[in-house]
Formats: sequence, C-alpha cells, structure tokens
Amino acid sequence: MKRMATTWSWLRRLPRERDAELRLCLRMTTAAVLSLAVSHLLNLPIALWTVLTAVILTQMSVGRSLKATTDYLVGTLGGAIYAGAVGTLVPHDSEMALLAALALAVAPAALVVAINPRYSAATFTAVMVFFGPTITHAGPIASAVERVIEVAVGGIVGLFVSLVVFPARAHDLAVEAATDMIDLMARFLPELFAGFTRDLDQTALHAMQNRIGAAFARLDAVAVEARHERMTRLVAEPDQAPLLRTLLRLRHDLVMIGRAATVPLPATFRSRLAPRLTRIQETAADYLRSCSGALVARQGLPSVEAAEAALDGYDAEFAAMRREGLTRDLSDETVERLFALGFALEQLRRNFVDLARCITELAPTGSAPVAKVTANSSQSAQ
Repeated sequence: MKRMATTWSWLRRLPRERDAELRLCLRMTTAAVLSLAVSHLLNLPIALWTVLTAVILTQMSVGRSLKATTDYLVGTLGGAIYAGAVGTLVPHDSEMALLAALALAVAPAALVVAINPRYSAATFTAVMVFFGPTITHAGPIASAVERVIEVAVGGIVGLFVSLVVFPARAHDLAVEAATDMIDLMARFLPELFAGFTRDLDQTALHAMQNRIGAAFARLDAVAVEARHERMTRLVAEPDQAPLLRTLLRLRHDLVMIGRAATVPLPATFRSRLAPRLTRIQETAADYLRSCSGALVARQGLPSVEAAEAALDGYDAEFAAMRREGLTRDLSDETVERLFALGFALEQLRRNFVDLARCITELAPTGSAPVAKVTANSSQSAQ
C-alpha cells in the first residue's frame, strides 16, 4: 500500500514537474498519428517516411520546429534531386558499377553535410532515392519525387501540430531560461563573496561558474529559436538580444569577482571592507531575485537603489583607505586583485542598470522604475 501511495503521489506531481516534456510527448504522438492518416488519405507509397519526418520535425518550440523543417526540406530536396540524377544518368547494371554509382551519389551529399550539418538529411535521402527503385519498383526520378512528397507532407504535418497542439513559444522558453540564469547568479553570490574573508573550495567555485555558463548556453540556443519565430512573424515579441548581451556581461562580472576572491583580503582590509562587500552581495542577490520575478510576471521592476548605495559605500570606504596610505605596503598581486575587484563592481553597477532596461523592454509596464534607475546611475557617474 505504501508503494502504491508513493506511485500515485508521483503520478499526481508529474504534470506539474514535467509539463513541457508531457506537452512535447503529446505533440509528437499527435504528429505520428496524423501523418499516418494523411499518408493513407493521399495514398503515399511508403507512409514510414512521412511519419518519421513529422515526428523528427515536431520540436520543443515553434521556432525550433520551423528551423528543423526548413533545414530538413532543403537537405531532402537537394539529396533527392542529385541522387535521382545519378541513378538516371549513371549506368549501374554490374556490381562494380553499382558500387561506383553509389559512391558518386553519396560523396557530394556527405561533403555538404560535413561542411554544414544543418542539411544532414541530404545523405540519408541520397541513399534512399538511389535504392528506392529496388523497394518501390519505380524509376530514380519517380523515387526522388515520392521521397520529396513524403517528406513535405510529414514536414507540413509536424509544423501544423507544433503550431496548434499546446504550442510552446520560444520567446517564453527564452524568458524561462533567463530567469533560471538570474536565479543561479543570485544563489551563488554569497558563496562567491565569501572568498574575500575565507579560503574557497576552488573545485566548487569552478563548478558554480560552469553551471552559470551552461544556463547561458541554454538561453542562447533558445533565443536563436525565438529569432526564427520573429522572422516568420508568427509572434510580435521583443528581441531578446539585449538581454542576452547583458546577462553575458553579468556572467563576466561574476568571473572577475571570483578571480579576485581566490585569496582572502589582507586582515586590515578585511575588517573594513568585509561588511561593505557583504552588503553588496545581499543587495545584489535581492535585486537579481526581484528581476527574475519581474521577468516572469511581466510587471513592475524593483529599484536598484539599494545595490547602488551598497556599491557607493564600498567605493567610499576603499577611497578612504587609499587616502590613509594603507595600499602602499601591499604586494603587487594584492593591489591588482583589489583594483580588479573595483572594476568588476563598477561593471556590475552598469550591468544592473542595463538589466533593468532589458526587462522593461520585455515587460513594458515596468518602464517607470527603469527611468529612475537610469537617473540614479547617471548621478552616480557624475
């Protein structure tokens, strides 16, 4: 009974925890069944290729389906035309002639795929068209035409299903990926800044930075799909490119801060700067979490004033220590790390303002707070 209860609990959680995966599963199943029905309706010779094409081209998002469909159709059309011409013009009655003709049909298509993997269907299509007459007992040209029709029907069905059956917009997936990356940065800030007061586990630090990098890579890939959606005018969504650039710069800021935190600060600087740095990481983490929430909710953006005030406090304290001559006895390496930290924190300030602007572009109702942030930043720079 306990095992049954656990299984039932897992099944109840599954739709919430695996919503995107279940939607993709339903789309692919629908694409397979619908493509088979259309194949029978059109009396296509081999329904297998139509069904396979529809399933392959039904992707996680509409943008990815569009790209996959375009690449697959172009590769199929090129491979079919070329292999059909080889099969018609090159005699292959003997075994040696068959081997030579097959090599002639496959080699150029394989070279194209090696140069541009987007058209990977070309090689597979060339082989299918070349041997098509032995399966369907049709000529090479007829085999090529049938192959193109089957793939075209499968592509249309797959794209249709992606558009109407629980369609997943790449724009929404990009927003989700951006919030995941912002949340990761907010979560790791306390661990990162702890390096100024104690020794850090460098392996854990590298793993932390790698996770942020992987989150950005996922965002970058989804943003490409969103761009394909905008190019076809399926959605009128703003461009995520400014957000990508800002998040990449924020990642670089964390990398620079992490390098500066590889060794704890000298005791004198630690006692005076540690409280300031703690305040920076607290306000910065709060601001990032607020940005993540605003990006998801598409509503007003919180002010960055608290983080800017914390950064101003650090600048003032460090300037006071310089005036007192406390930096004169430091080693060159320590001075370099301190000034690198200062540069990274200044970049963090600017990129926080840019992040506010980017989120406002994605959620226009939050324009007022960004104007305030920009004004504050301009005053600080003056």
